[in-house]
Amino acid sequence: MQTLDLVIIFGYLIGITAFGIWYAGRQETTEDYFVGNRDVPWWAIAMSIVATETSTITFISVPGIAFAKGGNFQFLQLVFGYMLGRVVISLVFIPLYFKGELQTVYQLLGDRFGGKVKMLASGLFVIMRNIADGIRLLLTAIVLAAVYTAFDPQTSQEVIIIGSILILGIVMIIFTFYGGMEAVIWIEVVQLIIYIGGAIAAAVVLVQNIDGGISGAIAVGQQFDKFSLFDFTLDFTKTYTFWGGVIGGCFLTMSTHGTDQFLVQRYLCTDKPRAAITALMTSGAVVLGQFIGFLFIGVLLFAFYAPYNITGYDAATGAFPFTGGDKVFPDFITQKMPTGLSGLVVAAIFAAALSSSLNSIAATAVNDIYKPYAKNTSERHLMKVAGILTVIVGIVQILIAVGLRNANNSALSMALSVASLINGPILGVFLVGAFLKGAREIHALMGMLASIAVMLYILLGTKIAWPWYALIGSTVTVSVAFIATLIIRKKDEIPH
Repeated sequence: MQTLDLVIIFGYLIGITAFGIWYAGRQETTEDYFVGNRDVPWWAIAMSIVATETSTITFISVPGIAFAKGGNFQFLQLVFGYMLGRVVISLVFIPLYFKGELQTVYQLLGDRFGGKVKMLASGLFVIMRNIADGIRLLLTAIVLAAVYTAFDPQTSQEVIIIGSILILGIVMIIFTFYGGMEAVIWIEVVQLIIYIGGAIAAAVVLVQNIDGGISGAIAVGQQFDKFSLFDFTLDFTKTYTFWGGVIGGCFLTMSTHGTDQFLVQRYLCTDKPRAAITALMTSGAVVLGQFIGFLFIGVLLFAFYAPYNITGYDAATGAFPFTGGDKVFPDFITQKMPTGLSGLVVAAIFAAALSSSLNSIAATAVNDIYKPYAKNTSERHLMKVAGILTVIVGIVQILIAVGLRNANNSALSMALSVASLINGPILGVFLVGAFLKGAREIHALMGMLASIAVMLYILLGTKIAWPWYALIGSTVTVSVAFIATLIIRKKDEIPH
C-alpha cells in the first residue's frame, strides 16, 4: 500500500459524502425522503438491490468460503434458493405493495391486523437491521485496519479499527441524512460499478500471478474438488446443502426481499408493480453471476497462496494458514496488488459496505412507531424527526460495531443468523395475513411471539444451520396462528 492508494480510498469516501450533501434540499416531504417520489427507474432499483445484497460481508467472506480447506461452490445452492424466493415474492407480495401509497412494508400489517402487530414487526426490524449493519460496519473497519497497518505497521490495530468505524459511520450518516433514499439508491448504483470493477481487477492480477494462469487455477481447483456444487444430504446442521439452500434459501429471500423494509423500500421507489418485479428478477440474475465470480476468486486465491504446499496443511482446518476466511482476500489486496489497483479494490470494499439502512430504519420508526402517537403532525415536523432518527440510528450502529469488535465468529454467519432469526417470524405474519383469512390481531401476535421464543431456543440451544431459520420461524408463526384461530374466535362466532 502506498500514498496513492490512501488518496483513492479517502477520495471515494469524500466523494460519496459530497454526493449526499448535493442532494440536500430536494426532499420537501417524507414521500420524497423515504421513497424518492416513486420515480426512480427500475434498472437503478435493480442495481441498488444487488449492491444492498452484496455488502462487504459478501465481498470478503465468500472468497474465503471457496479458499478454506474443504471449501467449494456449494454456497451456490443457497443462491438457487434466492432465485426461487424472488419468484414467490413477485407473485405473492409485490402486487400487495402497490395497492396503497405505502412508505413502509409494515403498514400492510397495520391495515390487516392493527397497530400492535405492525409495531411488533417494525420493532423487530429495527433491532435486527441495526445489529446486522453494525456487524457490516465492523467488518469493513477490520479491512480498513488491515490496509492502514500495511501502510503504517507501528499503529495499534485496535485504534485503527475504532477510528475506521467512526469514519465510515460518520460518512454513512452524512450522505443518508442529507440525501434521503433517492441519494442512497444512486450512490449504490455507483458502488455496484466500483466493486464489480474492483473484483475484476483483483481477479486479473491473481490470474497473472498464478503458474499456468487461469487454466492452472482451474486444474488446482479440480484437484482439490473446489468446484463441487451439490450436496443432497438432508442434514439440518450443515450450512450448505441442496435442501437447505433451495428450501431454506427460498424462505430466507422471501423474508429479506419480501418483508424487510431495507429492500422493500426500494420497490416502493417505483410507481408500478411491473417495474418492481423486473428490478427484483434482474437483480437475481446479477447476484447469481457475482456469487459465482466471488467463489472463483476464492479458487484463484487458493491457487495463488498454495496452502497445500505448506507444512501442516494435511492436519489443518479452515482457511489455513490464515486465522479465518475473512482474512484471505484482504491480505492479497493490501500486500500483493499493485499500487493504485490496491486502493481501487479497497474503495470497492467500502462501496459494498456503505449501503445505508439508516433511511429504511428512520422510515419505519417515523411511519409505524412515531406517527400513531403524534397525530396531525406536519410534514416539516416529520422530516425533522426523520433526520434526527437517521443520526441516532447511525450512532447506534457505530456503537454496535465498536462493542462487537473482538467477536470471533465468522461475520457472514453472524450477520445472516441475526437476520434469519427475526425475519422468520415477520415473514410468517405476512403469510398469515395473506392466507389465513380468519386470522385476527390476537392470532397473529400469538404466532409471532411463539415463533420468536422458538427461534431464540434454536439459535442458542441447537446446532441447526442458519439457512433453515426463516423457514422454521415462519412455519411456527403460521402454525400457531392457525391453531389459535380454531381456539380463539370472534365473540359472534362462539357458540352459546
